[in-house]
Amino acid sequence: MYYIVYGFLYLLSLLPLRVLYFLSDAVYGLVYYIFRYRKDIVMNNLLIAFPEKTEKERVRIAKDFYHNLIDTFIETIKMITASESFIEKRFTANWEVVNDLYASGRNCQLHLGHNFNWEWGNVIGAKKIMHSFMVVYMPITNKIFDKLFFDLRSRTGTILIPATNMKKNFKDFKDKQYILGLAADQNPGDPSGAWWINFFGRLTPFVKGPEKAAVTNNTDVVFAFIHKPERGYYEAVFTLAAQNPASLQPGELTKTFVHYLENVIRENPSMWLWSHRRWKWEYDEKYKEQVIE
Repeated sequence: MYYIVYGFLYLLSLLPLRVLYFLSDAVYGLVYYIFRYRKDIVMNNLLIAFPEKTEKERVRIAKDFYHNLIDTFIETIKMITASESFIEKRFTANWEVVNDLYASGRNCQLHLGHNFNWEWGNVIGAKKIMHSFMVVYMPITNKIFDKLFFDLRSRTGTILIPATNMKKNFKDFKDKQYILGLAADQNPGDPSGAWWINFFGRLTPFVKGPEKAAVTNNTDVVFAFIHKPERGYYEAVFTLAAQNPASLQPGELTKTFVHYLENVIRENPSMWLWSHRRWKWEYDEKYKEQVIE
């Protein structure tokens, strides 16, 4: 079955990107208007984040988000046959921010949110970043797509570390000079073990893992967000956030990232993954010791 799916997607990926975008527009119509994929979740999230906006403004953000979501899926299919140079000219970044850390002999953690198009960023990052490029990922339940995405994401040398067993897998690489990419906006499975931080005006739990790893290893931390100057082109902006995280107060690094994330989302609201239930946990006074003001 894998080869049947792969063969179909391979043939599809041979189409020019401009043709694939026509397909993306058609799929968008089905997903948004007919199937209404997670539309209630998206609109509720946007209401939480932007209560000051009108319904019409939130609908506009939602529509732009769905366009970006489907474009990312189509662009990921294009990766099957696209050359590295094809993606390189369409995904740029200020790579020198992380490469200067490599030159100084420092390891690095890259903290970012669920931000389009992280798939292209992963492929080209492994070529442009001088560190051993490691990314923590969540395995996909469907075995066919798990293998497909694993192969695509590792094609240029990215070292993929399953989030389900990160501690064990990371031990094999921690003695190398590395950069570790982490989605630091993950929704925690258990809010009792999370930091609670004001995010878009609501106390929201954030996982402690990224901060804990940075503090334990005293690893430099860089924040990143991806912008979309025009369709089919992306620009990642790296910002050096901390060079001595072990000296920070507990929760301070996470709080700094949350405030950074909110600011860049406000500037580019359609580029974040609004379809995940980021506010599914309600704050309770029993978590008050974990609140970071």
